[in-house]
Amino acid sequence: MIEARGITRTYHTRGAFTGARTVHALRGVDFALPKGGAVSFIGESGCGKTTLGKILTGLEPFDGGELVIDGVELSKVPTRRRAAYFRRIQMIHQDPYSALNPTRTVEQILGDPLRMRAKETGADLRGVRERAAELLRLVGLEPEGALPKYPHQLSGGQRQRVVIARALTVDPEVLIADEAVSMIDVSMRLGILGLLHDLRSRLGISLLFITHDVATARYLGEGGELHVIYRGQVIERGPTDEVIQAPVHPYTQCLLSAVPVMRGLEEPGPDRLVPLAALDEKVHTDGCLFAPRCPFASDRCRSERPALEPVGDQGQHHACFHPQARRVVGVEIAAVPAAGGGSENLTR
Repeated sequence: MIEARGITRTYHTRGAFTGARTVHALRGVDFALPKGGAVSFIGESGCGKTTLGKILTGLEPFDGGELVIDGVELSKVPTRRRAAYFRRIQMIHQDPYSALNPTRTVEQILGDPLRMRAKETGADLRGVRERAAELLRLVGLEPEGALPKYPHQLSGGQRQRVVIARALTVDPEVLIADEAVSMIDVSMRLGILGLLHDLRSRLGISLLFITHDVATARYLGEGGELHVIYRGQVIERGPTDEVIQAPVHPYTQCLLSAVPVMRGLEEPGPDRLVPLAALDEKVHTDGCLFAPRCPFASDRCRSERPALEPVGDQGQHHACFHPQARRVVGVEIAAVPAAGGGSENLTR
C-alpha cells in the first residue's frame, strides 16, 4: 500500500522577463492507495498531477510530508536503498511516441529490464525471450509480429501496449498511468483502458490514474477514490461516483460542467457553473485558491484557506466554506410511453 501524508513540492525559478518566482506544485497532498485499489487524480493542466506521479516513482524529490510504502517511511530509508521501493511502482507515460527508444526493437526494449531482473533474482537468462513474449500476449500483442519491430513500425495503440509491457517486466505492484490514452486515437483508447482495467482485476495491481477526462477516471477508478486537485491542493475527494454525481466544491462543479453533453441522449445538468475568470497563477491569495474565480466567494474565502472536511457519510471530503451538492453532469433523457401509444423523450 502507498500512503502520502502532506506531500509538498515547491520550485524556485528565475526568468529573464519574469524574474524570481516561487511555484507551489503540490500543497500538502494526502491519499492512500490500497493493494488492488484505484485512485484517480483529475484537474486542469499545471495543477500538479504529473509532479505527484514523478514523486511516487522516485523521478522527483518532495520537499515536505511523508511517503509511506508498505508501512516504511521513505524519509528514513537511505537514498541508495530507495530504488527497491520505487521499482515496485512503474509509470505508463503519456506519450508512447517518445517513451520508446527508436533505435531498439521491441525485443531489446523488453529484454534489457528482464535480463536485469533475472540477474537480481538468479533466474535463468535463457527464459528472457519467452517472458517477453508472455508479456506481449498479456497486453494483447502477437509476439512473433511485435518482437522484431522498431517503434516506428507500430501504431500508437501498439506502442502504448509495449510501454505497458515494459512496465510489467519488473513485476510492479502499482501502475501510475499519466494521461495514458490522451495521445492515442479515439478508436484505440477503449482497448488500452480495457487492458488497464483487466490488469487491475486479474493481477491485483493497484492503479493511480492521472487524467483530465472524467469518463476515463470513472471507468478505471471503479470502486476507488477520485481526488480533484487545484493548484497543487486537493480540494475535494471521495468515492468516484459520489464526487462525479454530487460534487460539493465549486471548482469541481465548474470542472464537471465542462464535460461535453451527448446531444439527443443527454442534456446539461441543471446546476452547471462557469468560473468568473480564467486561471492566473500569478494572483496571490491568502485564502481559498479558487476564490478569485469562484462565483460564491465571500470575504472569509479571500482571507482564510479552508481545509478538507468530511461531508455526509460516504467518505466524501471538501475544502470549501460554502459547500453545496449540485448536479452538473449530463442528465440522461429517458424514453417513456406517450398518451397516444407512442413514446416521447423526457428528462429524468
